[in-house]
Amino acid sequence: MEHRGEIVKEAVYKSGYPITELAKRLSKSRRWVYLMFENANLSLDMILLIGKIIHYDFKDEIKEIKSYQNAINESAFDYRNDEANPEYWKNKYLKLLEEYNELLKKRVG
Repeated sequence: MEHRGEIVKEAVYKSGYPITELAKRLSKSRRWVYLMFENANLSLDMILLIGKIIHYDFKDEIKEIKSYQNAINESAFDYRNDEANPEYWKNKYLKLLEEYNELLKKRVG
């Protein structure tokens, strides 16, 4: 079995991404990151998150990643373009609110 923590550790070191910054982005301590590198069964969610942060694709090293991502994509329903769904309108409202706040900041500040 592949040691997921070692694979992630190697990818992080190769990327040159600072451990301190990675810990900050994960809202964890540096110690937690080093302990994570020792975890042979690191969760696929965590691996995908780290891959996103360091801009690295683990599909070649970790076999389960590709099927896991496919399962996530198939099970997720895309609400972004469904006007009949309240989630669509909520997201649209939040986006407009953020844009409005940015305009206010520019005008006031």
